Amino acid sequence: MYKYSKILVGLDNSDMDKSLIKAASEVCKLSGSKSVYFINVLKEMNLPESIKREFPDILDKAIEERQKEIQEKVNKHFQYTEAEVIINVIVDEGQVTKTILKYAGNEKIDLVILGRKNDQKGGGIQITRIARRIACSLLIIPKGEELKISKVLVPTDFSDYSKKALEKAATLLRKSKNPDAKLTIQNVYQVPVGYHYTGKSFKEFSEIMKDHAKGDYHKFINEIDLKNIKLEQTYTLDKDDDITKDIYKTAKKIDADLIVIGAKGRTAAASLFIGSKAEKLIQVDSDIPLLVVRPKGKIAGLMEMLREI
Repeated sequence: MYKYSKILVGLDNSDMDKSLIKAASEVCKLSGSKSVYFINVLKEMNLPESIKREFPDILDKAIEERQKEIQEKVNKHFQYTEAEVIINVIVDEGQVTKTILKYAGNEKIDLVILGRKNDQKGGGIQITRIARRIACSLLIIPKGEELKISKVLVPTDFSDYSKKALEKAATLLRKSKNPDAKLTIQNVYQVPVGYHYTGKSFKEFSEIMKDHAKGDYHKFINEIDLKNIKLEQTYTLDKDDDITKDIYKTAKKIDADLIVIGAKGRTAAASLFIGSKAEKLIQVDSDIPLLVVRPKGKIAGLMEMLREI
């Protein structure tokens, strides 16, 4: 699994910036990151030509002032000093989604960190748009929360995507050197339609499905390095076709401070799809940070994607 050597952090010059900057600092400590790009996007002004002629430097001054404000925040809250990290503070004008995608692609970013304001209408839509198109992993920090690596939940369906998520979670836990850190692996299983044709009751067939899940679990973890990791496994029967709700219910139950889930990869032939579970988790207004682990790859047809937004 690739390291998060290059990080991009989307800032909006609000109170949330502090948590996002501190999260970037924590990721640098855990991943040995080499560079961080703090990006703030100013809304397009669309000034009349007459105003532009009269005040030709109005945009440049606005960018300069905002860049100074962001730099001061970074200097104050970016606390990782154990190794040299190249810090880039960028202020640009435009549309947020397009700008973040542009810099993430141009700079070959490994991880994008964004904040979620659950009380802001449309905020989740913007994050979903970025998640669908970004060619790297995505860390979402809800308003009022900070990144901690102590109780980590990894929902898994035993796929290759889940394997990458589990590998990344294990790496982060190991690097945290927290003796009390624990990794919970959850499988949400379902009873198939038509189970009654087997002559089994719903309860009986659910036990059959659970036993199969346990067998798959043991095969699955044997392929992953989980040495020195405190592990817990949990199996959840999905009774109302809402796997996302089952995942968050478990996260609350174990008091998880991070959920890590795998997303489908992005190739030249791939559609704008990260997987239904990952996308639904992104859309939920939750107070738990979420790391969506995606295999790093080149952004296919960047200009075509930008036109779709």
